[in-house]
Amino acid sequence: MALFDRTSRRVTLTPVGRRLREDLQQALDLLHEGLARAEAAGPGAGQTLRLGVFGHAGHELRPLTDVFRARYPGSDVQLNEINGSAPFTALRTGDNDVNVLWLPVAEPDLTVGPTVLTGGRVLAVSADHPLAERGTASLEDLADDHVVDLGPDAPEYWVASMVPSRSPSGRRIPRGPIARTFHEILSLVASGQCVHPLGEIAARYNNPPGIVFLPMPDAPALQWALTWRSTADRPVIRALAQTAADLGPISL
Repeated sequence: MALFDRTSRRVTLTPVGRRLREDLQQALDLLHEGLARAEAAGPGAGQTLRLGVFGHAGHELRPLTDVFRARYPGSDVQLNEINGSAPFTALRTGDNDVNVLWLPVAEPDLTVGPTVLTGGRVLAVSADHPLAERGTASLEDLADDHVVDLGPDAPEYWVASMVPSRSPSGRRIPRGPIARTFHEILSLVASGQCVHPLGEIAARYNNPPGIVFLPMPDAPALQWALTWRSTADRPVIRALAQTAADLGPISL
């Protein structure tokens, strides 16, 4: 029974070899899960894991946190709100153990774990904005207005994945005024000083007067993943990551 097909230039798996690899991978995954549970039941047992989230994302993460608590009795999750102006600060100071951040995250000191949420984008505009009557918005529309400037502590590559610096046709998208928190963004939008793209979860849980949330069908879907400081990796964090990997991403 051959597991490999060999030539002078390459080695490939036979159908039997591919099946064996798949079977062994399943066994390996179960082993890793068992080890994570054992570790979490040891040094991590009874610990409260501080999880940073944007706005109302904690509500959508209930399936994850509920399963985690059931799997690891005595462990708990405390939700801490974060904002886009300082997405990594609470991890680096140790105030949070894990943050749920939109991707990509390309920080050399941070580990990116499983994706936990996926969803589209909306554009927040004032109720008297011309786009409000149209009922929809596109990435190209951003170049006709201003979007919020999240400040110097949010890396440009990360901000641009939510709020691009140029429209699809190449036009520059003006930034400013500065806002640090979600509610500051809404205040600026309501006053007509800017428009701003947000995850569609914002429209699900918010209905502020003077603001309309418009779907952006041409904007790529967003993904949020567990992210933690690599040097602060602990069994309880790995247990949460394994739980998230088992459940798969939650669609908003």
